[in-house]
Amino acid sequence: MNGAALVAIAATIGNFLQGWDNATIAGAVVYIKKELELGAAVEGLIVAMSLIGATVITTCSGTISDWIGRRPMLILSSMFYFLSGLIMLWSPNVYVLLLARLLDGFGIGLAVTLVPLYISETAPSEIRGLLNTLPQFTGSAGMFLAYCMIFGMSLGSLTSWRLMLGVLSFPSLLYFALTVFYLPESPRWLVSKGRMLEAKQVLQKLRGREDVSGEMALLVEGLAVGGETSIEEYIIGPADELGEDEEPSADKDHIKLYGPEEGLSWVAKPVTGQSRLSLVSRQGSLVTPSVPLMDPLVTLFGSVHEKLPDTGSMRSMLFPNFGSMFSTAEPPIDNEEWDEESLQREGEGYTSEGGGADSDDNLRSPLISRQTTSLEKDIVPPQSHGSILSVRRHSSLTQGNAGEAVGSMGIGGGWQLAWKWSEREGEDGKKGGFKRIYLHQEGAPGSRRGSLVSLPGADVPADGEFIQAAALVSQPALYSKELVNQHPVGPAMVHPSQNAAKGPTLAALLEPGVKRALIVGIGIQILQQFSGINGVLYYTPQILQQAGVDVLLSNLGIGSDSASFLISAFTNLLMLPSIAVAMRFMDISGRRSLLLTTIPVLIVALIALVIGNVFDFGTIAHAVISTICVVIYFCTFVMGYGPIPNILCSEIFPTRVRGICIAICALVFWICDVIVTYTLPVMLSSIGLAGVFGIYAVVCVISWIFIFLRVPETKGMPLEVITEFFAVGAKQAAAAKHE
Repeated sequence: MNGAALVAIAATIGNFLQGWDNATIAGAVVYIKKELELGAAVEGLIVAMSLIGATVITTCSGTISDWIGRRPMLILSSMFYFLSGLIMLWSPNVYVLLLARLLDGFGIGLAVTLVPLYISETAPSEIRGLLNTLPQFTGSAGMFLAYCMIFGMSLGSLTSWRLMLGVLSFPSLLYFALTVFYLPESPRWLVSKGRMLEAKQVLQKLRGREDVSGEMALLVEGLAVGGETSIEEYIIGPADELGEDEEPSADKDHIKLYGPEEGLSWVAKPVTGQSRLSLVSRQGSLVTPSVPLMDPLVTLFGSVHEKLPDTGSMRSMLFPNFGSMFSTAEPPIDNEEWDEESLQREGEGYTSEGGGADSDDNLRSPLISRQTTSLEKDIVPPQSHGSILSVRRHSSLTQGNAGEAVGSMGIGGGWQLAWKWSEREGEDGKKGGFKRIYLHQEGAPGSRRGSLVSLPGADVPADGEFIQAAALVSQPALYSKELVNQHPVGPAMVHPSQNAAKGPTLAALLEPGVKRALIVGIGIQILQQFSGINGVLYYTPQILQQAGVDVLLSNLGIGSDSASFLISAFTNLLMLPSIAVAMRFMDISGRRSLLLTTIPVLIVALIALVIGNVFDFGTIAHAVISTICVVIYFCTFVMGYGPIPNILCSEIFPTRVRGICIAICALVFWICDVIVTYTLPVMLSSIGLAGVFGIYAVVCVISWIFIFLRVPETKGMPLEVITEFFAVGAKQAAAAKHE
């Protein structure tokens, strides 16, 4: 956890620089227009040039990051920051200044777009929300410190706007050094390119442990989102508790699970009928949802969190230990031979096609060992943690069951990744194939004294204990080429990176799950920009001036410009504790819950501002009401609607198109930002403050409705599970409409 947190903090320096730049240009433009004698149009262009640069670079940042990686783009962002700072420090005329502001916008655009993506791909699911709130915190901290610097400089007799803007180059040097020498590449991106050894080493650094086999398996499986997926349900309990008299189905319908202790075995019995973790749930149906117009995906995601154990999303009773359920089990001593191609190197990497060299070229083989899948060959578990499928068939561990065997890995957030081997009769005899299973505990276990995997020394499950688990079952990313092509079973296995290397295509963007996620991401970005934050920021100095703050400061010998800078610094200081509260609850209450709780407060604050500007309550009362409403609006906005849209956009897209999809959402964000920035003065002159805040209040109402009906809860869920949910939910919803 500490490694992921430090990496996230280092990455968010890019957002710190964005906040720093936003504050310094707001202060410097006061002196720029005096020295260069600029008109209003050129003054506005200087400020907006960074927005233009951010918008331009965003159009290609996602595609390039999917091609060359996340880390090189963050390095490029730091270089843009540094170069723009140097040029602004020099700036002999307005044209050079505009060029510098454009380069600065390039750096801002890359940081705002890719830092949330990078954090989501490196953070554990249990604290992903907390770490992804850091960009909001560091951005506000950068604005606060920059306003403090500007305030101090404004008190002097000679104030240099070039120095104000050029200071940016110094912290950008630190950002450059960290991106080059400290930040690792995203392990998910490395896996998508087949660079398994590097991905494993990065995960070991981020998680602070050697055994990362479970998460490595998850990252590989994340490349296969969008296939045929079914939602099933299992009753999981000790093998001796589900006797033959309780089992109407044959042995082959059971999935065997084994704990780390020798002799501790469990069985998963498929439940017929509809799972509670389904679009057609026992609480309602897809055709007639409990809430009209609600997206079934919201209900599907919500059913997961409703059935979490009492400990919440941080840890599930179902799978309390993070790691393989089987890799610690001692294999039976017999004369069976290893497949000669199944060479494992404990602690060094995964199966190599080229011998013993630890090079990326030798790690193009699948994460699973390349082995034959014919009936005559056994899949034998190694004693190390190096193999994903540390299982075997026809061994004493499976008690002679010729049905299905499972290898399983904890993947965080109460989820478990498992595989089952299914045999079936075909024209050419018996064939087999893997199925991937994402397991999640549905309800309270029959007894809470034990768990599916008991740690040494823990309670042994009592009589009658069982666990009900929902499962997403689908074709795994690691598959047999012959099985897929319907040819006789052979030894070759296809690594998913061979397909991922082709890059995102338009067809991938048009998949039902991706389209549904894009609707959520684009919709929430548009509504956030029109929810009033820019208008309130614009109006804050005027409100505080009416409250008499400027008079108080002038009595202290502080000029009007300096007073404005100090007020802005105070406003950003108020945001920091509120963001800290959001960081605390982001992974506890969840993204959706925070939005649905905080947006009504924004609506009330905006309505109060409208009333205060329509009716005459007197100067003092108006100033007090306005000041309180502005403070409440700021503090509430940064707790929910500020950071969460970017967090959601970094979570809901599949790995293979995550970069381009986030770039699309970010492009919408910047375009809406430009529209709001340029239309605000026009709206103020035409309909006044009351009209502007009234429109913002209406947009916040629409936002709440949109979030309630369309935005699912993603807290604590692995990214791969989230995208699988979008895929299966969208396909089932589409299928139900055609019935």
